[in-house]
Amino acid sequence: MNLFNKSNIPLFFMFFLAACKPARAQPCREIIGYYPSWQWYDREKMVRPATIKYKKYSIINYAFFAPQPDGSIKGTDEWADQNLLEGEVDWQTKKSNRNTSLVHLAHQNQVKVMISIGGWTLSEVFPKLSANPVTRATFAHHCRRLIEKYNIDGIDIDWEYPGYIEHGGTTKDKKNFTLLLKQIRDTLNVCGAQKKRKYLLTAALGASPQNMANVEWKPVSKLLDIMNIMSYDYNGSWSASAGHNSPLFPTHAADTVMNLDATITRLTKKYKVPPQKLAAGVAFYGRSVKTDGTGLFAPTTKMPDKNIFAEDEGSPLFYNIVKKHKQFKNYWDADANVPFMVDIGGGTFLSYDNKKSILRKAEYIAKKGLRGAIIWEITGDYLEPPLGSSVCPTPLIDVLNEGFCKYD
Repeated sequence: MNLFNKSNIPLFFMFFLAACKPARAQPCREIIGYYPSWQWYDREKMVRPATIKYKKYSIINYAFFAPQPDGSIKGTDEWADQNLLEGEVDWQTKKSNRNTSLVHLAHQNQVKVMISIGGWTLSEVFPKLSANPVTRATFAHHCRRLIEKYNIDGIDIDWEYPGYIEHGGTTKDKKNFTLLLKQIRDTLNVCGAQKKRKYLLTAALGASPQNMANVEWKPVSKLLDIMNIMSYDYNGSWSASAGHNSPLFPTHAADTVMNLDATITRLTKKYKVPPQKLAAGVAFYGRSVKTDGTGLFAPTTKMPDKNIFAEDEGSPLFYNIVKKHKQFKNYWDADANVPFMVDIGGGTFLSYDNKKSILRKAEYIAKKGLRGAIIWEITGDYLEPPLGSSVCPTPLIDVLNEGFCKYD
C-alpha cells in the first residue's frame, strides 16, 4: 500500500495506531476465525493482536503448527509464534510482553484461542502418526504442552484429509483418525480436570462426499466439541469448467453435490451428525481461473490468474478483490446465491463471497440450527482504513454477525 508520500508518514502512523478499534457486539452464534501466522507480516502488520476486532468472533484458531513423524508438534514460524502467542518481544530483554499477545487480548474480550495443527501443506505426517499408538500418545502429550505453554483453550486438528492418497492416506486412516482424536480427548479431559477447566477439541473436516466417507462420524461427533466443515474450495483452478468456490446451493444444471446445502444435508441426514455440532465454512477469499470462454461453466486452462492476483498467487483475499473490482464485470448467481466476476477481457473467472452472499449463508446457518461458522481466514476481510478514520472496515464479518443476530 503506497497511499502516502514520505512527508505524510508521521501523520499516517498517528491514524494507523488509532485504527481498528474493537467493536462491542458479541456473536449471536459461534464464529470461529482462522488467523494464519504468516499474515502477521502482511501490509506492515496491519492485522495484528492489537487491531483484531475480537468481539466479532467467539474463537480464534491460530494456524498452523506442524505434526512431526515422532508425534511431537512444532511451530512453523518461531518468530511469529513468540510475538503473537506470547507477546511482542522486547529487543533489549528478548522477553515477551504477555499483555500484548493474541491470547491475552482475546481472553480480555471473552474470546477463546486454539492452536490449529496441520493444514493443507502439513497433513502428510498424519497417516503414519495416527497408525501408531506410541506416536498418538506422544502427539496428545504435545497438545497438552501447547495448551500449558500458551494458556490456550483447546486444539483444532486440520488433517486434510483422512484417506487422501496424495497425502499418503490409506483406508486405515478412517479408524486411525478416530483413535487419534480419542487419545487427544482423553488427554485434554485429564488436563482439564486437574486445572478445573474445559478444553475444547475441534477438527476441520472435508465437505466432499469422498472425504466424508473416510470419517467415522458417530464416534467422531462425540469426541469433538465443534466440527468445522470446510464448505469452500468446491471449485477452483483445478476444475475443468469455471465454477463457484463456496456456493450455498447448486447452480442450475451444475453439480448438485458440491455446495453448502448438499454438504449439510448429507451430514445431518445420512451420517446423523447433530446440527448443533456443525460450523459451516465461510470464505473470505476467492478462486480465480483462466478460461477459454466467458463466464460460468466456461472451459478452463486449469491455471489461476497469477497476473491480476499476483499478491495471493491467484486465490485473492477479499481486500485484494475489492482493489481489483473495477477490472471485472460483476454477476450474481441467483441459484447458487453467490457472486462471481469475469474480467473485462473475458479470460479470467473469479468466484468469491460478498456481503450479500455472506448474509444468505448466515440466514441458512441460523435456520438449519447449526452451531455457527468458521472463517478462512479473518485477515482477508480487514480493509485498509481511510485516511483520518478511526474505524478499520470489516464488511464481511460485520454482516455475518448481523445475519446471525437477525435470523437467530
